[in-house]
Amino acid sequence: MRYQPPYAASQDVEWPISFRLMTHFSQFTPRNVLIVVHDAIATAFALSASFYLRFDGELLDERLPLLLRILPWFVLFSIVVCYACNLTTSKWRFTSLPDALNILRVSVLLTLTLVVLDYTFLFAGARSPGFVLLGRVTIILFFFLEVFALSTLRLGYRYFRYSRTRHHARSDHAASALLVGRTADAEVVLRGIENGAIKRLWPVGVLSPSEADRGQKIRNIPVVGGVDDFDVVIREFESRRKPIKRVVMTPSAFAPEAHPESVLMRARRLGLVVSRLPSLESGDTPRLTNVAVEDLLLRPMEAIDYARLEALVKGKSIIVTGGGGSIGAEICERVATFGASRLLIIENSEPALYAITEALAARETDVIVEGRIADIRDRERIIRLTCEFRPDIVFHAAALKHVPILERDWSEGVKTNIFGSVNVADAALAAGAIAMVMISTDKAIEPVSMLGLTKRFAEMYCQSLDHELMVKSAGKSHMRLISVRFGNVLASNGSVVPKFKAQIEAGGPVTVTHPDMVRYFMTIREACDLVVMAATHAITPARPDVSVYVLNMGQPVKIVDLAERMIRLSGLQPGVDVEIVFSGIRPGERLNEILFANQEPTIEIGVAGIMAAKPKQSPLLTMRKWLAALEEAIAKDDRVTIRAVLKDAVPEFSSDAAY
Repeated sequence: MRYQPPYAASQDVEWPISFRLMTHFSQFTPRNVLIVVHDAIATAFALSASFYLRFDGELLDERLPLLLRILPWFVLFSIVVCYACNLTTSKWRFTSLPDALNILRVSVLLTLTLVVLDYTFLFAGARSPGFVLLGRVTIILFFFLEVFALSTLRLGYRYFRYSRTRHHARSDHAASALLVGRTADAEVVLRGIENGAIKRLWPVGVLSPSEADRGQKIRNIPVVGGVDDFDVVIREFESRRKPIKRVVMTPSAFAPEAHPESVLMRARRLGLVVSRLPSLESGDTPRLTNVAVEDLLLRPMEAIDYARLEALVKGKSIIVTGGGGSIGAEICERVATFGASRLLIIENSEPALYAITEALAARETDVIVEGRIADIRDRERIIRLTCEFRPDIVFHAAALKHVPILERDWSEGVKTNIFGSVNVADAALAAGAIAMVMISTDKAIEPVSMLGLTKRFAEMYCQSLDHELMVKSAGKSHMRLISVRFGNVLASNGSVVPKFKAQIEAGGPVTVTHPDMVRYFMTIREACDLVVMAATHAITPARPDVSVYVLNMGQPVKIVDLAERMIRLSGLQPGVDVEIVFSGIRPGERLNEILFANQEPTIEIGVAGIMAAKPKQSPLLTMRKWLAALEEAIAKDDRVTIRAVLKDAVPEFSSDAAY
């Protein structure tokens, strides 16, 4: 985190050109000066050599004095042209096609300058009528010599750095690796190795799922076959006494047609280290990471319009409640990535708050991060903190979410999920926020558990308040309150995937509640990006009546199939190495999650990955009467009244639906 002074806050100011040039020159390094000298010498060489190649004897003697007078000025002009075309400031170790195009651009401009100069001497009659200083042949020679002179050392240095990096990569410390994925992805890894971002790794071949890549080379590394040729290729390199030690899976290697399970299982059976290159679409730094089982459990991710997310968040003040939890922490990471100016994290767990603030500090972003310990149940403190911070957007992720625990402790779920959400919503309104986004759950649809029931009630309050504000605004801009529902997220706290992983590592058994249990899954990153995307839709005037958004979770996954797949991906056999035990449905669970209730008409909003529901909200006055009754019942720990009030508010609630 870096403090950004007020005078530097606006980056849209159009500074005078003199100031910009002075700033560029003030940033010149000795290396840039050497590049200027090189380019000046190259231009002087090209022009002089073209004269000596074209003329000799009296023709050369006649033109040489005039050339010597022109040459210094022409060289100075070439320095300006090289700087304008970005040759002076480009690093030679990264010389590539754009630099080659810049060299051609400089050569063309200088050649055209010589053409103009030649015609000037011709018509001015500098020596005698019809005198030609250069001529077409000399000018053509200059063009090719200039391209040669500007390119040779650059390409030579580029090759020198490439050779040195390759030598280090292929030293005893580097592991020979096999890349899996399309050549476009493989090139990212190869570039990372060449520029030093990826160390101690040297690819010797590529396995591509694309038939068009077979037999080709990418940066001198051959495509040695398809994904199905994995075992054959490994044996072939072993026979050459160049055994493969690592496998790197690129994003395209996780496509269904690439059979990622097969690659991972074969690699682990052979004892190879498997790494992956994360997708670069979200702005992640190119680096190799371990392959997690979750990587192979995913459906194709939705295409995210990151420019739209940045437009919403950039420069805004954001509050995230529950910022130390899985979802809350990821939202904090994303809003920091998208350029929020200020971020207030509200969390009631001191270790969780410390962890997320330290993680954001390590990123060295420009966002000003503040973490405060607070419980959303504390109405006065939440309202005071929110009004002092004056956020633009509030993301409400704080909640109690564990189904069996809430089935036992009803009142705690009501205090946090209902009254806590009411406190956050009222605080956002009092602080003048433009939007409050509540993280909900697919269990809120026709709920059968206290988690779903309390979340549904919180949704209803937000919908009622949103509708009330819309009516009072009479078509004018007003604060939006929306809820975003989604199912299970991989690797989150309490998710079944980490639980299964721990059970498999312990040797089993893996416990599954019921053989027919199915659930929806998506990644935390995708879920949080779509939550922000829903907010971008909510604050537009297109559909002010939409206040409940549902993420497209794809196809549901059978939990027992998930368990078996994870066991196999760990190199083990279900029922042989690791047993699967059915423990029975727990209180508050149902076999199948649903995305929309029968009485909720779906609405197509034209945003990929997001749907909307249009439930009927109760009047705000009625909601407040229910809240008063709940508050009184909680004070007396009257479970019968709590259940009766919630049943009255959410008549579709059925605790027997799971059985």
